[in-house]
Amino acid sequence: MNDETASVLSELLDLMRLEALEINLFRGSSRDIGTPRVFGGQVLAQAVLAASRTVEERAIHSLHAYFLRSGDPEAPIVYDVDRSRDGRSFTARRVVAIQHGRPIFNLAASFQREEEGLEHQIDAETVPGPDVIGPARPMEPELLERIPQKLRRWFTRRGPFEFRPVRQTDPLNPGRHPPYKQVWFRCAGQLPDDPLLHRALLAYASDFHLVGTATLPHGLSFLQGNLQMASLDHAMWFHRSCRVDDWLLYICDSPSASGGRGFTRGSLYDQSGRLVASTAQEGVVRLRKRR
Repeated sequence: MNDETASVLSELLDLMRLEALEINLFRGSSRDIGTPRVFGGQVLAQAVLAASRTVEERAIHSLHAYFLRSGDPEAPIVYDVDRSRDGRSFTARRVVAIQHGRPIFNLAASFQREEEGLEHQIDAETVPGPDVIGPARPMEPELLERIPQKLRRWFTRRGPFEFRPVRQTDPLNPGRHPPYKQVWFRCAGQLPDDPLLHRALLAYASDFHLVGTATLPHGLSFLQGNLQMASLDHAMWFHRSCRVDDWLLYICDSPSASGGRGFTRGSLYDQSGRLVASTAQEGVVRLRKRR
């Protein structure tokens, strides 16, 4: 692991260390990923951790969340946890994320005591592996010059996750494609052996690439200046444990777009083909009139 990778991984792990302010009340910081607002996956992961800090001997198995307002990356986020129910097998929690005195996000999560049961899954489609695809090449300088200044950080700042799309596209001229994509990803460095941390970071990474799938049939890119795109909600189900510092395959599809919204789904598989999690998300996908 080189110094740059170690630095971004350390920054990510620092984000996952919430400060306990009071019983059921936690505070987290934000990370600049090259966008003007807090990344939704970060708030999602921190809310999962806040809820989990109030639960013992049970793992999160599902969550349903809404993004209410854009987060301010310069201000801390307070997470207020409501202990909705503690049952024999399942535990329910509600979390509200607050900035500047207003809620920006809320989450409902369910936790379950570990138990055995029936097993089946839909198998992953066969795609080239991450070693066959290889690392993404840096963006050519002449192409980078065509991107608005405030968005260049998104392409030049190294993040804590490495992504290897099965189908490469030109971010400025993506072309029209069927509404599905497959992306291999993993954390850029080795993580601690903490199952809760791996589930929280899986939630973090699951917000990448998902709602953008709804734009594929239309040949649109957020770099073109006439596309408004933002997550409205996020649902996730954790089926099996996994490590986020090992390669995972994210298969996303978009069954529908209408009314200024795009609906997307995702399935997450490990390299052995085990389905480890499923996601669903709806987002604003709206064309602006050019001035």
